[in-house]
Amino acid sequence: MKYMKPIKVLMTMILAGTMLAACGEAPVDPAIDAAAKAQKTAYEKEIADWRAGRLQRLTKPDGWLSLVGMHWLEVGKTRVGNAADNGTRLAVGPPKIGLVGLDRDGNIEFTPESGVEILIDGQPATGPVKLVSDADGTPTVVGFNKGDASFIVIKRGGKYALRVRDALAPTRMNFPGIPSFDIDPSFRFNARFTAHPPGKKIDIVNILSMVEPMDNPGTVTFEKDGKSFTLEAVDEGDHQLFLIYADRTSGHESYPAARFLYAEYPDANGMTVVDFNKGYNPPCAFSEFSTCPMPPLSNRLDLVITAGEKKPYKPGAAVAN
Repeated sequence: MKYMKPIKVLMTMILAGTMLAACGEAPVDPAIDAAAKAQKTAYEKEIADWRAGRLQRLTKPDGWLSLVGMHWLEVGKTRVGNAADNGTRLAVGPPKIGLVGLDRDGNIEFTPESGVEILIDGQPATGPVKLVSDADGTPTVVGFNKGDASFIVIKRGGKYALRVRDALAPTRMNFPGIPSFDIDPSFRFNARFTAHPPGKKIDIVNILSMVEPMDNPGTVTFEKDGKSFTLEAVDEGDHQLFLIYADRTSGHESYPAARFLYAEYPDANGMTVVDFNKGYNPPCAFSEFSTCPMPPLSNRLDLVITAGEKKPYKPGAAVAN
């Protein structure tokens, strides 16, 4: 028992030294400090590069900012063009572009207007052509205005629509950029993937209240401040985990409806990375002519995620440099 007092003193000294080190009063190993700084710099560059790529994809001539119209099709034929007497009047293009026909089996045919320069997938149109929708593969692109404008067929909730783009749209030409939260490594998580039975689907409601069954391969679970959070993942066919989520910032600092995020399929140990610094706004944050999927109830997180993109600037708002 006579040794207990010295041991207590020694433990007190060790604890005090540890506390001083934690407070920054003890010297830091230069090698460890340099490695930490290099890791931080590399991560910041990774996110900066991701943001640059995201901006490039968003602002490309046929990106989401170029949308200028969405026109739902009914069974039958409709003439399309910019003139007021068309059955489907487009916001851009020559007065007459051609005739679009939809039958009851979902087959869609386009007949170009005679004497009008029309491109089909970048090549001059030579006659009637069957249009492939985005639900059946790579959609057929009908181009006009020397290729600056175009439309494709999309399918949502069992219905077909023409989605119209214009590379010279004001939304694209005057785009002010994307505000984002500061990069925060604490919102990058190692997450565990839990697989669902093969072939499982989840009903996803889009912003137009249409229901789309989507492939639902499993869930990802991560921990923040001692609490577990789980997200249902969907697979759009590109063998990535697509996460549609909302959180406590939604409708405040971030876009109200949702944000999107991709994660890689899990490794051999069932692990993946969920990095909310790569969370981004859906197309409907920038255009009324999109059909964004909304998060299922399970993906509405009771968590303040101050990482990733913020809600877009208001049209005409001054943007600080």
